[in-house]
Amino acid sequence: MIPTVGRVVYYKARGSADGVFPKKDRAAMVTDVMEIFDEMNLPAGHKVRLAVFNPEGLFFSDWLSQGQEGGQWDWMPFQKQQASLGAAGVPGVNTGA
Repeated sequence: MIPTVGRVVYYKARGSADGVFPKKDRAAMVTDVMEIFDEMNLPAGHKVRLAVFNPEGLFFSDWLSQGQEGGQWDWMPFQKQQASLGAAGVPGVNTGA
């Protein structure tokens, strides 16, 4: 899947070092997308900027990589499921890619 402005994704909140605030997934909206290229100038992925929705308010991120660690973004499980169904050729599935 390719991230686009306006898509809703998860932001992987870091939590606090002392564990008082656990790592959590937060809803976020993509506000900017940058394609990343490898050393051979081939497409290697994307970084995004996000508007992250927290219970305490909204914050805007710097450029983030996709992943499962704190401070990264990732697709929601439903989006991943839809993408895998679309890749498998299931009729009527829109991957949004």
